[in-house]
Amino acid sequence: MKLSLYLARRFLMTFTMVFAGFFAVLFLLDMIEQVRRHPNHSFGDLAGLALLHSPGSIYGILPLLMILSAIALFLRLARNSELVAIRAAGRSALRTLAAPVLAALALGLVAVALFNPIVAATTKRYEILSRAGLDAAEFSVSSDGLWLRQGGAEGQSVIRAGTANQDGTELFDVSLLTFDTGGTPTVRIEAASARLSNGQWTATDAKEWRLIAGTNPEADARHYDSLLLTTQLTADQIRNSIGAPATVSIWDMPSFIAALDRAGFSSRRHAVWFQMELAMPLLLAAMVLVGAGFTMRHARFGQTGVLVLLAIISGIAIFFLRNFAQVLGESGQIPVLLAAWTPPVATTLLAISLLLHLEDG
Repeated sequence: MKLSLYLARRFLMTFTMVFAGFFAVLFLLDMIEQVRRHPNHSFGDLAGLALLHSPGSIYGILPLLMILSAIALFLRLARNSELVAIRAAGRSALRTLAAPVLAALALGLVAVALFNPIVAATTKRYEILSRAGLDAAEFSVSSDGLWLRQGGAEGQSVIRAGTANQDGTELFDVSLLTFDTGGTPTVRIEAASARLSNGQWTATDAKEWRLIAGTNPEADARHYDSLLLTTQLTADQIRNSIGAPATVSIWDMPSFIAALDRAGFSSRRHAVWFQMELAMPLLLAAMVLVGAGFTMRHARFGQTGVLVLLAIISGIAIFFLRNFAQVLGESGQIPVLLAAWTPPVATTLLAISLLLHLEDG
């Protein structure tokens, strides 16, 4: 028991150092990028933007940090002859790995349950601040339907729709409210549908109210079979403004997916992300097994550098395979569960097979 706690503590300390080192490097790189993108901002603002963006960057490479931590741990144990002492005490390789693997699982659970919501909040805040002053669309989904805000030099417009097609270019049961630069509502429009094309919304079966002080809007209301409304939005902007999976906490993801389905949007991208987040602890544990499979040997056997290189290459290959499976899942080429769970399960089985082969051989 004491040996297991010792190995788990050593692994957690190693992971903490690797995590802190990479976080510092990513923060500095992000600072350079923020200086390039926002040359007129103050140093404090740039540091704040970099600090908001760095958690998302480090969270995206957690699997790579885990395999690097495993490599560093077992290399140190091997050089100190601790692995030899552990094996001489009669403990098998798989039993020795139990503590680091369980520690990796625990880190994965903490990352998904606690760090994921923090990353979602900081990423969303970063996007808002980095778009400040730009005429960008903001999109949200609720139980009342979907909401879209579009901005311009003449003011803001807020669009509410009951449902929409999958890319958001056609809205149904539409309400539009236009505000001037002072925030005063000027026009209200109700329409059965609205289609976006060529820089304008084409509203059908629309009714327009001019909200002018001292007048009766209902008395002056007009009905149109087809009404053209100029907009600077494009279909790509609307698709990009739909809440990116990284900006939604894992605890809110099921309700967000349900809201997307009710609104008529495709939720497949978010469903794949949700399942991949659930599979994250298993993937992190698998990375530890992969790192151990190449480096859990005595340093006197030689070829340490080659084995470390092979372990890193294997980790990078698994990382890109996971991303490739995510793309296939989001495009509908393979089922959602297959895209999310196949990489970690396959990696775990292959790593255990390698360890058993080394143990028997």
